[in-house]
Amino acid sequence: MASKKGNRIHVILESTESPHRYHTKRHRLTEKLKIKKYDPVLRKNVEYKEK
Repeated sequence: MASKKGNRIHVILESTESPHRYHTKRHRLTEKLKIKKYDPVLRKNVEYKEK
């Protein structure tokens, strides 16, 4: 028995100031994510954008 596709998809959030990335999930129908998170490379909060 096959299951239907869910509404959540896997996305990669990429730092705007370093090569660091986060992996997360988001709702399929929303626009691309843009969020401020902690960057361990720079040791400060920076903006991350969906790749």
